[in-house]
Amino acid sequence: MTNTNPNDAEALALAALTATLTDARRAERFLSLTGLSPDGIRLRLQDRALLAACIAFLEAHEPDLLAVAQDIGVKPQQLLIAKAELE
Repeated sequence: MTNTNPNDAEALALAALTATLTDARRAERFLSLTGLSPDGIRLRLQDRALLAACIAFLEAHEPDLLAVAQDIGVKPQQLLIAKAELE
């Protein structure tokens, strides 16, 4: 997934964010660590920094990165590439 369209990186990050927030344990940790609220996230869904931060959150805990990548049907490396493009 090199030289992806920025929209592809955003779509991938949105899928990762959705997978993160639909798992109660991951969602609680993500909200706690970021200080964001569900409403705050909704308001910032198109914020590239938020999307990159979600992937960075997953990257910091490899089991979550692997689980989310599997949930959304991509390789973990694709998420990391998307994060780099969003930053």
